[in-house]
Amino acid sequence: MKKLGFGVDVGGTTVKIGLFEMTGQLRESWEIPTRTENKGSAILPDIAASINDRIFQRSLSRSDIQGVGIGVPGPVLADGTVQRCVNLGWGVFNVSDELSAMVDLPVWTGNDANVAALGEMWQGGGRGYRNLVMVTLGTGVGGGIILDGKIVPGVHGAGGEIGHMIMDPHEQGVCGCGKRGHLEQYASATGAVRLTHLALASGAVPSALRQAEKVTCEAVFTAARGGDALANRLVDSFCRTLATSLANIAAVIDPEVFVIGGGVSRAGEILRGGVERHYRELAFHACETAKITLATLGSDAGMYGAAGLLLQ
Repeated sequence: MKKLGFGVDVGGTTVKIGLFEMTGQLRESWEIPTRTENKGSAILPDIAASINDRIFQRSLSRSDIQGVGIGVPGPVLADGTVQRCVNLGWGVFNVSDELSAMVDLPVWTGNDANVAALGEMWQGGGRGYRNLVMVTLGTGVGGGIILDGKIVPGVHGAGGEIGHMIMDPHEQGVCGCGKRGHLEQYASATGAVRLTHLALASGAVPSALRQAEKVTCEAVFTAARGGDALANRLVDSFCRTLATSLANIAAVIDPEVFVIGGGVSRAGEILRGGVERHYRELAFHACETAKITLATLGSDAGMYGAAGLLLQ
């Protein structure tokens, strides 16, 4: 194992790049814009130019660099081929091969949610465990599965897409993927807002949320903490639905720990504790002691996990 490595997390707006000691210590990090015009054709050249420039600025030797790990928002095959990244404008091509040629270093590519899970296992909320599931709650619901310290990407690169677990086959609303009744329609920031609007429209239930200038997921959790009855009911339903999905996952892979991350995880203990309470009630008895923790790396999880790919 060489001394240094780069971790790259490609988001729809910015690319986060970190230079790491392969012991897990972050030396420095920076961001560049994600230029998605022209089908994202500038993204990899921009990343390569930034890495090459940093190698030059810091007088680094490529012989000391293990390589570059990169997490991207889409399904990724084991050889580094992405199966379309819609938010970036990418079709099907091999990211590892193309970026490697630009930086003259080995490159490993993974799905961003899987990579974030690896980051949390390596240096975050899942540190000390080798079998975990990370759930990322944001606009949608992402996930990553780590078994015996290794990412489980699936045959089609869709391993860990728990946001598309079917929770209600009778749901009339449509998920972002075009199908119905998926977890992210209920247990995401978008889902929380949707269900809040439905609850407010269904009757004259008194709630501080009726006076909110804009209903947001954060506003719902804040109102629940303040004792708002409707908000508490909505948060409890959110936690129960998420716990149900985790209990189902546990019955299949029996992880040591579930790590909850993403923007919604900033709600903190009201979320974690609520999910844990329902999980203990719902999970198969052999799995019910799995720990429920919050992610600790925040938006850096993908960058850490991308560097962690170099250890895989």
